[in-house]
This record gives sequence, structure tokens and C-alpha cells, in this order.
Amino acid sequence: MSKVTVVGAGNVGATCANVLAHKDIVKEVVLLDLKGDFARGKALDTWQQASIDHYSTYVKGTDDYKDTAGSDIVVITAGIPRKPGMSRDDLISTNAKIVSSVTKSIMEHSENPIIIVVSNPLDVMTYAAHKASGLPDTRVFGMAGILDTARYRAFLATELEVSPKDIQAVLMGGHGDTMVPLPRYTTVAGIPVEEMIDGDKLDAIVERTKKGGGELVKLMGTSAWYAPGAAAAQMVEAIVKDENRIFPCCAKLNGEYGLDDMFLGVPVKLGKNGIEKVLTLQLNDDEKALLENSAQHVRDVMEVFNKMDV
Repeated sequence: MSKVTVVGAGNVGATCANVLAHKDIVKEVVLLDLKGDFARGKALDTWQQASIDHYSTYVKGTDDYKDTAGSDIVVITAGIPRKPGMSRDDLISTNAKIVSSVTKSIMEHSENPIIIVVSNPLDVMTYAAHKASGLPDTRVFGMAGILDTARYRAFLATELEVSPKDIQAVLMGGHGDTMVPLPRYTTVAGIPVEEMIDGDKLDAIVERTKKGGGELVKLMGTSAWYAPGAAAAQMVEAIVKDENRIFPCCAKLNGEYGLDDMFLGVPVKLGKNGIEKVLTLQLNDDEKALLENSAQHVRDVMEVFNKMDV
């Protein structure tokens, strides 16, 4: 694989492109935005960084979809954040139109790309991209769980005073307040986390993780970008290098966990073909109930999308 396109040159998209360039694993990254000079400027800045940080990946900014031709992987970050006075339905309508339009434009110039969706509301935007692309289920999926587990691991690392590198975690469900962290599957260097932290503190960390995005918006007045951009880039790396990494991703479910015809965060094996396998965990009754609650929330949002003329 030699070419990756990142759609949207805002904070998340530009960070993703910059992190990908530093990984030095593809020949070219195309950063596309309707504000062409904005994309060209950020791309040029990253390309001028290459000799300093020792990478060869060329980064090109553009507003022309023809420049995305032959993309192996496309990361879609385009869309608007929710604004004061805007309902969830308004956000879904606006971003669904953007994501659907972007996807169709990409498909005009690339035959069989893998599409990673980052735009919010994540689960339904992944669904929108899947419908617009006509691609197999395994080639369209969303980035959410990697970011959510990264936040969870960061909070645990701070509390336990350990390196986040030693913390492994799984998280399921929709991207938002109904996500389902799974402490039973969380370990620190192989040690179950429940043996290292009090239940009350662990519960508080789980709740903080669920509202992790909102915490950053409150602090900065805008959404996060370093961790989300790096998370999307990590997914690209796993595909390009055919690593078969196990990541929580927003994937199409076809009967797994008793859920059908919907996109939801689940652990998957990520390799050169996209989602190589959806992993089915043996959830207990409490975990199943939390996952079903999250799934119902996503279904409700999907219903709003299905009623739209997109």
C-alpha cells in the first residue's frame, strides 16, 4: 500500500496526516479539504518537517478529489461539531450529508479503498459511509474504541502511577456516554486491574472515560485532536503493515452479540484486508445488558438517519 487520503484538514485530520507521515510507512498522504489553501498549508508544513524528523512520506494538500485517485486507505474526519442550539438530529443531518458526499466522491476515483470514519456521531456516520460506498462490511469501519480505551488507559496509568504502555483494555458499544468499558478484560502487565485498584476508584475512572470527550471540550472549548488523530493513524498502520492487531472498532455486526445490521464498537482483528475478524467475547449478564442499552441508543440514532433523504 502506498497512498492514504485524509479527508478534512481540521485539527483531527491534520494530526492524523502528520502522525502518519512520521510513521514513514506509505509513499504519500493526501490531505483534502474544501478549504484548499488550508489543506495545502498544513500539508506543506508537515512536508517541511520531514528532514527534521527523518521521514520520506510526501504530504500533499488539495481540494480536488482527482488527487485522491488510487487511494488504498481513506480516513474521513470531515463534518461539523455540534453547536449551541443545534439538535442531535440537526448534527446527524448535516454530517450525514457531508460524509455521504465525501464517500461518493472518493469512490469515483478509488476502486476498492478501505474507509475509516472518524466523523461524529461516529456509529451512524460509519453506517452512512458504508451505504454510500457499496463496499464490503470488512472495508468500512469507524475509529472510536481505540480513542476511548486510550483515555481509559491514561486515567488508569495516572491513578496507578504506572506506564500506560503496560495497560491493556477492551471497550465496546457506541461512542459516547453509553460506551461499555470492560474492567474484567483490563490488565496491567497481565495482572487483572481489579486486583490493583479499589472498586470505587475504578468505577469513577469508567465514568470519566464515558465523558472523556466532553471533559476536553469543556477545558478547551473544542474537541480533542492529538489522541483522535493518532488513533486513526494507528489503525492505518495496522492495515498497511498487515499486523492483525486486536482493536476495538466500530464495525458492522451480522448476528454477533445477538445484534444484526448495525454498526457498533466491538473488538476486531485489523489487517491488510481491513476487518479480518470480529471477535466475540463471552460477556456476563451485566455486560450484555450494558451492550444492549448502548446498541439501542445507536439504533435510535440510525432511525433518525434512515428517515433522512441522504
